[in-house]
Amino acid sequence: MSARAIRVQDLRVRLDGNLIVDGVALDVSRGEWVTVIGPNGAGKSTALRAIGGLLPCTGTVELDGAPVDRLHRRERARTIATVSQSPTVPPGMRVLDYALLGRTPYIAPLGRESAADITAVEEVLESLDVARFAGRRLETLSGGERQRVFLARALAQGARILLLDEPTSALDIGHQQEVLELIDRLRAERELTVLMTMHDLTTAGEYADRMVLLAEGTVAAAGTAREVLTEENLARHYRVRVRVVEGEHGPLVVPVRR
Repeated sequence: MSARAIRVQDLRVRLDGNLIVDGVALDVSRGEWVTVIGPNGAGKSTALRAIGGLLPCTGTVELDGAPVDRLHRRERARTIATVSQSPTVPPGMRVLDYALLGRTPYIAPLGRESAADITAVEEVLESLDVARFAGRRLETLSGGERQRVFLARALAQGARILLLDEPTSALDIGHQQEVLELIDRLRAERELTVLMTMHDLTTAGEYADRMVLLAEGTVAAAGTAREVLTEENLARHYRVRVRVVEGEHGPLVVPVRR
């Protein structure tokens, strides 16, 4: 079996007749962290949803060697877990009940969760330090706490591939770092593969093994952070003036006033 967890070739997505993603190709090896960056409207979130099997597309998308469009919905959910930018949460839902939704692929239709399902979720909540919130409603939690719960639901699926769409976009800098460190730790502990979108370029470069820059629905650059986060690439595709300087864990992108 291929060592690639995700293989994407010639991915195209149309929404309302408009071509949003145009010929994207990318690979993610098992255990690797790849972050997709790009200006607003570049097609990052659309590409991520298509890779996760949530949008119709053309081209090739394989998850652990299996075409995503041939996977039954339950089988796909056991393979890949997606956390969107703003997950829909029914009003009044409590943390434990929300995390238990991650066990849906393992529960028979019209069935109920088993003791094993509840134990699996409790273990995930404990590992993310949110077990103490199990009985609380999600709307009463802070942004960082909610983000941990969203991750808990994804991890409860037992999937080895995580698709994370801007998981830190609504968080302050402290909670951003907290969530990213958590993802990195879980990746190592659970041998997870991570494909993520992010806006914060410096932070993205610090954590990702590799980066993919999308612009106007196509891959404009791919490689390490140092190869992608260049002043030339950012000036061309973001239309900004920046300085890129070497930091402790990768390049630092510093905006320069015009």
